Amino acid sequence: MTMSAPALDTRDLGDPDTFTGHGLDAFWRTLRDTAPVHWNPPAGGRKGFWVLTRHDDIMTTYRDDTHFTSERGNVLVTLLEGGDAGAGRMLAVTDGHRHHELRKILQRVLSPRVLDEVAGTVRVNTRQWIREAVETGGCDFAEEIASRIPMTTISNLLGVPGQDREFLLGLTKTALSTDDEDVDEVDSEMARNEILMYFMDLVEERREAPGDDVISMLVASSIDGVPLSDEDVVLNCYSLIIGGDETSRLTMIDAVHTLAAETEQWRRLKAGEVSVDTAVDEVLRWASPTMHFGRSVVRETELHGVRLRPGEIVTLWHASGNRDERVFERPEVFDLGRTPNKHLAFGYGPHFCVGSYLAKVEIAELLMALRDFTTGFERTGEAPRIRSNFLTGFSALPVRFLPDRSGLKEGE
Repeated sequence: MTMSAPALDTRDLGDPDTFTGHGLDAFWRTLRDTAPVHWNPPAGGRKGFWVLTRHDDIMTTYRDDTHFTSERGNVLVTLLEGGDAGAGRMLAVTDGHRHHELRKILQRVLSPRVLDEVAGTVRVNTRQWIREAVETGGCDFAEEIASRIPMTTISNLLGVPGQDREFLLGLTKTALSTDDEDVDEVDSEMARNEILMYFMDLVEERREAPGDDVISMLVASSIDGVPLSDEDVVLNCYSLIIGGDETSRLTMIDAVHTLAAETEQWRRLKAGEVSVDTAVDEVLRWASPTMHFGRSVVRETELHGVRLRPGEIVTLWHASGNRDERVFERPEVFDLGRTPNKHLAFGYGPHFCVGSYLAKVEIAELLMALRDFTTGFERTGEAPRIRSNFLTGFSALPVRFLPDRSGLKEGE
């Protein structure tokens, strides 16, 4: 205990720099074992907040909408600012009846049945881009492939014109994380506002001339007989573009980064010894691209003898829960055959990620394209980490691909 105490005192989980270049596995393990409900004290002008690190506690809190709410923000950046402007209108920060009705609307266009055609396009694009990268020898995987797959997919669904996608990608990269140390919170807030303004223009266009995209569907939707307002539509488009891009993109980058080092796991995938489905789940568990989500206490409750009072912030750390020894056997081992795999990458309970099916399709298609077209791959340069207290991953990943000649020929 005496050795771990300083670590508990010096790790400020509200500070993005805490996560830059630091492995926190030992810190998370100490919290899970000795302080499963840990107080992160006020620092740097930020309020203090509670930290939950055990898998079961995280799941319990996700299920509990009696004592906890999402409507005062669901990530530290908004929770610490005192609220989220989208509360009660954007799916992620809406609870109760309206959340249920809004979720039903979005699930209609993000269900497996509706997304079959989209999945076909994901497959074609992914295989084309991996083939091109293999044939040219290599690329910055983060920039040239992982950035394109999810943004193309979600843009197609929303009806975002092709010429605007690079612009939107730049904004999503700045909105909740950054590749550049010179970008501060003001820049991130401006990026979030620019995304909202962009979609406001697009919503106006769809009201004038509806199409068969998600925006047009949202414009035509209503809850309890009241049509969704422009602001409702814009906020949910923002949520979809951020959620649809960041999680998948960062997971794909992490998958290639990890598999380049984990040669035995790559061999198992290449040889067909593990199913793609179990591999996808382990890639998601291992990457845990969304490090946390958060809630605010609305009714006093107790957890592990700690009293949680109304108004207090509680953060749920997937980065720790997905490594919890109480749930995962040898959680520190990357095992593509891991089953069962109750990872928390998509959250849990009423707010379980509405785009989870699409994210899994994208990651699966990537793994299959790598399996079919390469015999392996290796890093050829530095892989710098993004700077964020919410997301984790790499901003660049230079790789060299080793071609599988027979696979490339069969795929023609």
